Order: sequence, then structure tokens, then C-alpha cells
Amino acid sequence: MQWSFVFFINSILLGVGLAMDAFSVSLANGLNEPEMKAGRMNLIAGTYSFFQFAMPMIGWVCVHTVVEKFKAFEKFVPWIALALLGYIGGEMLIKGIKKEESKESDSKPGLGAGKLLVQGIATSIDALSVGFTIEQYQFPMALTASLIIAAVTHVICLGGLTLGKKFGLKLADKASILGGLILIGIGIEILVKSFI
Repeated sequence: MQWSFVFFINSILLGVGLAMDAFSVSLANGLNEPEMKAGRMNLIAGTYSFFQFAMPMIGWVCVHTVVEKFKAFEKFVPWIALALLGYIGGEMLIKGIKKEESKESDSKPGLGAGKLLVQGIATSIDALSVGFTIEQYQFPMALTASLIIAAVTHVICLGGLTLGKKFGLKLADKASILGGLILIGIGIEILVKSFI
């Protein structure tokens, strides 16, 4: 593949496609934390962007080094994503139901560093296989494509967080339940897509 306008358009479209899971999770996080500040929004979007950059590059390296081992691991990717998102979504769902039952609104909502990293991995783990689609690229092109994917992801996730915050203020008590259901749904969707 040569440097061309098509290369940049393909990279942007690839970024949009890969960012959809991260967008949905961002939406759920915005719903769960409607008072989120701009710095925190950029941290969350930046975390997802980092993983969306790293996973295709890891996949590209695997294709050029340990192809057979990576192919054996690839079938487990949807199950790992389901487990990670199901765990976080289930936790949000339970927290939301308990909050609903007790009507306590003093507990501080939020996403800890550990959960943020798990979400980043879960929403981008399928991007490992993008390494196969860009395997014909030389390293500079693979790096550029991954950076474009990361930039697109960042913008899309900021949009998801903003949208989630807007509706989170309106949904207040139900936001954590809805956010948890969204995360579980994304995990199931990733798994179902792997069988189609």
C-alpha cells in the first residue's frame, strides 16, 4: 500500500468503526457521571484512544512475528470482551438497583483507574485483529493508521461522554442502571458479532 488519500480515508473509517464500542461505553460513563469535568472526559477518551492505538500495533507486530500464536488467541477475544464488560456493567447495574432501593444519592459516582483500564482493554481488544488488515503496511504507515484511529476514537468518545452527561442529568437515578445495561449489551454484541 502506498501513501495516498485513500489510505487516510480508510484509516479514518477504520477508526470510526473501531470506536463504536468505546463510544457506547463513553455514553454509559457520561450517564453514570453527569457532573464530569472536561479534564476527566479527556482522560477517559485518552485512555480509550491509547488502547485503540496500541491494539492494532500489537496485532501488526504479532502478524510480523508470532502469527500462529496470535491466530490461536483470536477466538477468545470476544469472550474476554464479554467477561470484562459484563463484570463492569453488572457492577454498575447492581449499584444502580441498590441505590434505587435505598434512595441514597450521597455516594459519589465515578470510574476508578482500574475499571477505566479494563474498559479500555475490553472496548479495543477486537482491534488486535486490525493488525491482520494492515499487515501489508510498512511500519511508518501502520503507525500512522493507528494514530489516526486513536485520534478518531478520542473525538468520538468525547462526543459519547458529552451526550451521556446531557442525558445523565435528566435520567439521574436511572443512569447507573442504564449504563450497566449498555455495557452488558456491548459485551453481548461483540460476542454475537464473532459468530456471524
